[in-house]
Amino acid sequence: MMKMKAIFIYLLLLFVFLFRTAESQEQATPEIYLITVGPGSEIYSVYGHSALRIVLPEQQSDLVYNWGVFDFDTPNFVWKFAKGKLNYMLGVYSYDRFLKDYYSEQRWVISQKFNLKAADIEKLFQLLAENLKPENVKYRYDFYYDNCSSRIRDIIEKSVGEDLIYPPDQPSKNLLTFRYLTGEYEKRFPWTKLGIDFLIGSRGDKKATFRDRMFLPVDLKNGLSELLIRREGKMIPLLKDPEIVLDFDQPLFKEKLLTSPLFVISLVLIIILILSGLMKGKKANNILDVFLFSIFSFLALMMIFGNFFTAHPELKWNLNIFWLNPFIIICLISLLLNRNWYKWFRVVFYFEVVFLALMVVLPQHFNNSFVPLSILLLLRSSVRAGFKWNPLTLNYLTQL
Repeated sequence: MMKMKAIFIYLLLLFVFLFRTAESQEQATPEIYLITVGPGSEIYSVYGHSALRIVLPEQQSDLVYNWGVFDFDTPNFVWKFAKGKLNYMLGVYSYDRFLKDYYSEQRWVISQKFNLKAADIEKLFQLLAENLKPENVKYRYDFYYDNCSSRIRDIIEKSVGEDLIYPPDQPSKNLLTFRYLTGEYEKRFPWTKLGIDFLIGSRGDKKATFRDRMFLPVDLKNGLSELLIRREGKMIPLLKDPEIVLDFDQPLFKEKLLTSPLFVISLVLIIILILSGLMKGKKANNILDVFLFSIFSFLALMMIFGNFFTAHPELKWNLNIFWLNPFIIICLISLLLNRNWYKWFRVVFYFEVVFLALMVVLPQHFNNSFVPLSILLLLRSSVRAGFKWNPLTLNYLTQL
């Protein structure tokens, strides 16, 4: 009996030892988390943010790997940003500091742990080490295809390999465009949306696949949550259930008609139309047109720069150049030189007519607020074009 009791105690102690050893090993296993941050109120933060959190319990290390870092002290920062030559980089810093930044901005933070095995984590660490090499830590940012979110998707894909299972894609007709996806975040800032629709070319109207959508942090969170990993003949989720780390309500958006771009620009068009009919002096007409064509010439120069002189791929093939064409600049020069180059005003007029007639079939989405702007250009160019059918032209010609 005593012998049996001794054997029982021995087996019990052995079980406790093995249990504690297994528990210790489990605690020592690195923990990998996807961190998703909600949209902010600044233009660079309206789409949210993503980062990787890596916890090493044995080393008491808790770090965030963030691919959305850039250096404001970079020489010629603004010019490099405009040219698309500004490098982003991988930054590593403490999780506490990461949370403090977003707590101060009152942005929600969600954490999800990855279901990765030891071999996946080892591969992930190798890839991170490669990313952190001086020659690799910087990268050329691409808003749609290579940013802080898509880099996390890519490194997870490489770590897990063929065991990562994507769901089948939807039919092409059901896919949403990149412009539509970002536009959902820009609704709170209609004037910002106007500017982005002005800058983003036809590339923004390409349809985004399930994988493509992960360039947006929330879509990365939702997309990776749908992925499965093959484990010993079974399928398990790539991500565990989300945990709320910081919880802040998103400010409610109420669309204000009186301050919306379409209403304000349409009101300006009506005022200019009334002024065009009332103005009797040549000087007043010249002041108005120099002012308007200066603004449109600046916008036309931006179109030229974006289409031909920047490395930002999303700014190229921007069909807004049809209604903001380079001939507007020639018209401004004629006004400044006090020359009656009516033929160039006719060219601008015909461009506006063609644009307004074809805008619904052109392979690019145009913000509705561009319509009154194009009509404004059409109106004032027709006055200077010498068209006899235009009563405003006849009124203007009597002043010459």
